[in-house]
Amino acid sequence: QVHLVESGGGSVQPGGSLKLSCEVSGFTYADGAIGWFRQAPGKGREGISCIDLSDGTPTYADSVKGRFTVSRDNAKKTVYLQMNNLNADDTAIYYCATDGGGGCQALYVGPTAFDYWGRGTQVTVSS
Repeated sequence: QVHLVESGGGSVQPGGSLKLSCEVSGFTYADGAIGWFRQAPGKGREGISCIDLSDGTPTYADSVKGRFTVSRDNAKKTVYLQMNNLNADDTAIYYCATDGGGGCQALYVGPTAFDYWGRGTQVTVSS
């Protein structure tokens, strides 16, 4: 059984930072990829980042490029998303998910290309 658990969300002021974690279990960790998505109120789920677990190659959406950094700790089976210079548009529930075999190219396909999901963690950016 594959489980993903996100943590690290919270409330922060504009310009602030947060680091999210995604702990993965029951997944063939070394062979896959983990994607980060977010969903703001009234909007669809947006793919924002992905990391190839075998070599650490990152992928970013334009909306977060230069501000967010994805990384992994294979020993802990945990993927991280460091988020800097946050603004109100970053307010959303953040999810991590395992790729369905397509690697990080699946980020460009969308949420349907990812099969197992965590329950999400809320990030609120407000002054």
